[in-house]
Formats: sequence, C-alpha cells, structure tokens
Amino acid sequence: MKFGSLDLTGLRQIYSRDNPHWRELVSCAQSARERRKRGLSFLEGEHLCEAWLDRWGAPRLIAIADSAQQVPSCRALLLRAQALNPTLTILRVDDTLWRDLSQLVQGVSLAFLIETPQPSLPERLIEDAIYLDRVQDPGNVGSILRTAVAAGIGRVVTAPGSAWVWSPKVLRAGMGAHFALQVHESVAWVDLAARVQMPRLAARPQNASDLWTTDLRSPALWLFGNEGAGLDPLIDAETVHWIRIPQSDRVESLNVSAAAAVCLFEQRRQRLAN
Repeated sequence: MKFGSLDLTGLRQIYSRDNPHWRELVSCAQSARERRKRGLSFLEGEHLCEAWLDRWGAPRLIAIADSAQQVPSCRALLLRAQALNPTLTILRVDDTLWRDLSQLVQGVSLAFLIETPQPSLPERLIEDAIYLDRVQDPGNVGSILRTAVAAGIGRVVTAPGSAWVWSPKVLRAGMGAHFALQVHESVAWVDLAARVQMPRLAARPQNASDLWTTDLRSPALWLFGNEGAGLDPLIDAETVHWIRIPQSDRVESLNVSAAAAVCLFEQRRQRLAN
C-alpha cells in the first residue's frame, strides 16, 4: 500500500474500537497499570517521537490520524522509522477514533508505542547523578529531567513513590530530556546508597553550607525530596552534605524543581569557571 512515498506493508487502517492493535494502544495511553504490566510507554507528538528515533530507533508501533497523513514532517518520521524496521506496524486511525487516544490539546496526531528503557544500574556510581525521593508531581519530575540534561548530568534515579518517569505527563514536561538520560526507577535508598562513591548533596534552609561558597566541582549525587515532606528519614542525614540556597525570607521555600535548577546550575557555573 502506498502512503505518499512510503511503501507501508505494515499499515492497518483502523475504523473500529474493537481492533486489537487499537485496544492495546488505547489501554497503554490511558492506564499506568497497563503500561507497567506490559513494559510499554506511550509517546505523543512529533517532538517526542523524533527524539525517540534519534536515541533508540524504531518503536514497537506507530499510530497516525487520517488528518496528519499528509503532513511532511510526519511522513519524514514514518520514513525514518520504516527504514529502521521495514516490518513495523503502522496504524492509520480515523480522526473520530483519535479523540479516544490523544491527550494533547494541540499538535500533530502522531504517536509511538515503545518498550520502556530499563538500563542496568552500575555497581558503582562515580559520575554525577540525581536521586528523586518521592517527588510526586509529574511537572516537577519532568522539569528536573530537563534541568539535569541542560546542566550536563546524565543519570537520574527515582525512589519508590515518585511519579513514574515514563508517564505521558512527565514525558510532556520533560520535552525529550528522557532520551538524553539513563533513568532508573523505583530504586530504594538502601539499594542505591551502597553504590554511591561520591559526595551526597541535598538542600535545606537551616544548619547547612551556603550554596555560593560550597565547592561543587567534584562529581556528586544530588538528592531532591518530596514536595511536602522532604527527604525520607531513612536517608542518613549524617552522610549528606547539606546546602542552603540563599533566598529572601519573604517566601518559606522554593519549589523542588526550582531548587534543583539553582543547585545544578551553580555546580555547572563553578565547573565552567575553572
């Protein structure tokens, strides 16, 4: 079957909600439980799909709405994906059905179903990393991932109870940052601590070193805690180098993603200055 300049032997036209490929796609788009059970994630929009192709290659499945089939940028992405996997299944979806799937208010109607990356955690952590301890807001998690990439950090580890990094909301907030990181999810502190071979840094408002005068040039593990409760008490405070962000006393505290940005870019500033 021809699709523009594509020879899409794997294309399937979807008109019915009973189609098994469509039901799998919708269940993964709508249910975190299904995504976890199947080890799959749902990417929607050109930017995320292009970032996946750049980093990981062809997805498990592609869906495109009828209204998007003639968009040149979409055709270019489909060509790239098919070149990587000529037998790739591509669902061409009726626009009325697409409303069951889409979580975007605007944007081109293109989606990938992917196998969620699950990289192995190194036995020894000796390069910069971030540990998110029960950070539950998807927007905060996505923002921290973007900040990590911008600040030159390549690894993020999350504790049980944190927002799932590959959820659609975190993916949208991360804007492709996921694909420049090694992400390890649901790692208990007791399992991580023994691997850490570098300073452990965290921020708090009192009894802490000033951020501007602390030497941050060495590799470190940054710990950022829950939006309301902070770090888990199980994390031994004696092993953490506490840092205070100088701020006006007109506000009680910074949002966790804002605090992360301040800390990580002060570290980057110090390194670039030397």
